[in-house]
Amino acid sequence: MSVQLIFTTAPDNDVANNLAQQLVALGLAACVKQLAPCQSTYRWQGQIENAAEIPLIIISDDSRYAELEAWLKAAHPYDLPEIIALPCTNGLPEYLSWVNESTREPR
Repeated sequence: MSVQLIFTTAPDNDVANNLAQQLVALGLAACVKQLAPCQSTYRWQGQIENAAEIPLIIISDDSRYAELEAWLKAAHPYDLPEIIALPCTNGLPEYLSWVNESTREPR
């Protein structure tokens, strides 16, 4: 059971909801957690920027990562979206099985 947590951000609640709904509907994610808005400070094109963003935690099987990344990059409104994946090294076996079953191809 190979599960990953993939992190991204959205510019607002509408985009966050849309991304979450589509990721689960397509079977690319078992679950998407939308967190409270946060303030991001970053350098973009030589300037220091500040923006309110909605963090998303995407829970998926690692076998779907390449497809998930390609879809998210194409669907995301940012020119360069944050897409960071971390492996889950441990977890409740029944939950990890559910993630694997929920993201099994084909949908």
